[in-house]
Formats: sequence, structure tokens, C-alpha cells
Amino acid sequence: MLLKLVREGLGRLIVAIDWVFSPKKVQRGSLAQKAANTDASTISLYQFYACPFCIKTRRAIRRLNINVVTRDAQKPGEYRQELGTEGGRVKVPCLRIEKDGNVEWMYESKDIINYLDQRFAA
Repeated sequence: MLLKLVREGLGRLIVAIDWVFSPKKVQRGSLAQKAANTDASTISLYQFYACPFCIKTRRAIRRLNINVVTRDAQKPGEYRQELGTEGGRVKVPCLRIEKDGNVEWMYESKDIINYLDQRFAA
């Protein structure tokens, strides 16, 4: 119980620091931004709000200036179950990528950030 409180408290502190020191967004022309957002509509991020690795991944998404749907998998429910049954394990962050009718599940914040940088770098 105490460990959970400490972990949650530290997570909230990291979220606050992240909010204060938000990364600078990539600037694109309006057509390029629209294309990036259309391309990003095929991916979604399964995450926990105060998870440091999820925060790191969300910072990269914010920096790349793309609209990615985030799904809270922390509480029992649809997204947690989806992550476990379709993704294979309940581990966050996890990026769900839809491509040509197939779905790929990518774990590990470093891999996700590298993928996003390659796909959406301006």
C-alpha cells in the first residue's frame, strides 16, 4: 500500500514537471500537418497516466506534433482487456499500429519513440 502511494505520488510529480517543461513542437505547413494527423489516425497509445515511460512516449508524440489517440489501460476495462487479449500482454506503453488491414503491437518506449521519429520527423 505504501509503495503504491509513493509510486503514484512520484508519477504525479513527473506529470507536473512534464507539463511545466513541455517539449517544443515540430512546425509543419498546414497541408503537411493535416497529412501527419491523417497518418497518425492509424495508431493509438495504450498507457498509464503517471507511468514514467508512458510520459516519455507522450512527450515524443507532443514534440512530433501529431494527434495520437491515448487509451488508459490502468483501470480494469475495455482497453486493458484489449491490450491483454489482442496485444498479448498488459504492458505499457504499447503502440497499436494498423497498417494494410493488419495490426501490430509495439512495446518498449524506446522502440515506440524510434518508430515515431522515423515515421513523423519533419
